[in-house]
Amino acid sequence: MTSEFTTHLTEAVVDSLEGTADPRLRELLAALTRHLHAFVRETEPTMAEWEKAVDFLTATGQTCTDTRQEFVLLSDVLGVSMLVETINSDGRGDVTESTVLGPFHMTESPVRELGADIDLVGGGEPCVVSGRVLSRDGTPLPGAVLDVWQANAEGYYDVQQPEVQPPGNGRGLFTADDEGRFWFRTCVPSPYPIPTDGPVGDLLRATGRHPYRPAHIHFIASAEGHTPVTTHIFVAGSDHLDSDAVFAVKESLVQDFTETDDPSLAREFGIPNPFRQARFDLVLNPARS
Repeated sequence: MTSEFTTHLTEAVVDSLEGTADPRLRELLAALTRHLHAFVRETEPTMAEWEKAVDFLTATGQTCTDTRQEFVLLSDVLGVSMLVETINSDGRGDVTESTVLGPFHMTESPVRELGADIDLVGGGEPCVVSGRVLSRDGTPLPGAVLDVWQANAEGYYDVQQPEVQPPGNGRGLFTADDEGRFWFRTCVPSPYPIPTDGPVGDLLRATGRHPYRPAHIHFIASAEGHTPVTTHIFVAGSDHLDSDAVFAVKESLVQDFTETDDPSLAREFGIPNPFRQARFDLVLNPARS
């Protein structure tokens, strides 16, 4: 009788959605209902366990602020963000692979000139990041826009340390030149833990997982007539490349940050010598017509 009732209950909830005007919304809610009900039937949570789950989601929402998105962090550590990103990636041709947006793309990156230094506080190992934005066939994309953001040398984003870092530290909005080239100065990123002082941190501790991400720089590259890509570059040899807390590492995105000892080149870039260099291209797919 219980099994018959639970099946009828699921069907009744799905039937109640028939009046939903948006067909895609109706499809999504119906699938969510079926899978959520199936989860409950499979695991048979107690009322205390279900109340604890509701409390966890409530605390997750209460932790969100203008500069912190705990629900994005939860999506990240459960691998859902990476799954959605991968399913929605264009996947055509030899193009730059996508990865997660992350929870710290919270503020608008300041417009900066090519060659500018996004590390406004110093303290890290100086670095020059350069490359080109190309179409899939290798054609340069002049005027392509690159939104860049990263943590400082201690592993914190500007929004995490408003009393220490000026707004926009580690961020820049760059426009590629007539040959699709870009370059900027920064510090070599370091591995860092995602925030663990909220519900997501409690979840990681309860499951015996570490909170660390390998060293990386975020990019969103876009150009007219092309599909934008949200991606990272990861520092080759960084700790946690094989155990990223948000499951975002792809082999093609791991890049060498080469040690360079060249005083004349350092003067050209306006950076202390010695320094590190990372060179790579961002390749975009033409948009589907």
